[in-house]
Amino acid sequence: MSRSRILILMSDTGGGHRASAQALQAAFAARYPGRFEVEIVDLWTDYTPWPINRFPRLYGPIIGRALWLWRLLWLVFENERGHSAALRLVYLLCRNRLRKVLQAHRPHLIISVHPLMQHLVMWMLEQEGAAIPFATVVTDLASFHHGWFHARAVRCFVASEAAAEAASRHGLRARLLGLPVRPAFSQPLPDKVTARARLGLAEGGFTALLLGGGEGMGPVAAIAHAVARRLGAEGKDAQLVVICGRNERLRQSLQRSDWPLPARVCGFVDNMEEWMAASDCVITKAGPGTIAEALICRLPILLSGFIPGQESGNVSYVVENGVGAYCDSPDGIAAIVSGWVGGNDLAQMATRARKLGRPRAAYDIVDEIVALMDGEIAEPRDS
Repeated sequence: MSRSRILILMSDTGGGHRASAQALQAAFAARYPGRFEVEIVDLWTDYTPWPINRFPRLYGPIIGRALWLWRLLWLVFENERGHSAALRLVYLLCRNRLRKVLQAHRPHLIISVHPLMQHLVMWMLEQEGAAIPFATVVTDLASFHHGWFHARAVRCFVASEAAAEAASRHGLRARLLGLPVRPAFSQPLPDKVTARARLGLAEGGFTALLLGGGEGMGPVAAIAHAVARRLGAEGKDAQLVVICGRNERLRQSLQRSDWPLPARVCGFVDNMEEWMAASDCVITKAGPGTIAEALICRLPILLSGFIPGQESGNVSYVVENGVGAYCDSPDGIAAIVSGWVGGNDLAQMATRARKLGRPRAAYDIVDEIVALMDGEIAEPRDS
């Protein structure tokens, strides 16, 4: 019996889109072993010509060194007419290459986890006369580019009430099931004592976890030193964990530092669920995937920055839901962390985080998609 083919479209503009795609792929394999062939494709890199296929690689350098340019690009593409005109031009230039994605993968269903896929693919399906169902999984929490929403999508899955409202304004009745995260976060997590023992951390005291993302971007070193100085000077019973991602220069520099309290510096890790389970708070930029994972771990969140546009609303999401705080000053961050040590705020934030966390989101989304393919759910939305 041949397997049904599912194509997940993403682009490597930030790590979150690929992570969500991989979470869905893993959920299909876990829930329906052997039934589906699920492939992940970076549509922009793999199926557009030069120089368009180079754009995803520019995302990291722009975010890291020219944030003003990203802010400008976001404002331009936030204009719906400008966005549509630009994508129409891209489609005209790339349509012969784009149609190869259908020829190469012959999908029975397409899922998008990126806001710049919907319109291109819908135009292509219309031109090719291909009746392939198209679903969208919105991987943003609180700031939504209108490119996410296409009224002809058979399903739109979202992770927040704000996303559901945005979908409704575009003629879609979205399903609020959460943001798909790595499979390890859907499993029972170890308690703090067990997690700290596995990781070689001190069993007692307050543990602050500082994340630099996959590429170790932002003022990670400045924040780490400010937090360590403050907690050390106050004699707090605390330890600091810094995860630098792939930034080897940062890792080596911090590992050579003299710390006034116990500090652990790591490079890229593939067991983030254990590090979060071992911690009392997380300091991170406002990426939606990290926020979703922290909520699952009931971990208070201190946001240290955000990318203009797609991450702006995540700050309000965290603060207004009472699961954390925002500060972009290293000394201010250190002061907030110090105030959390031994206070009552942490327990209250952890309780609220538990209500927002959705560890089974990927599986719930996959179950609905399979039910849709089996004809158990009507396709049109009664919006």
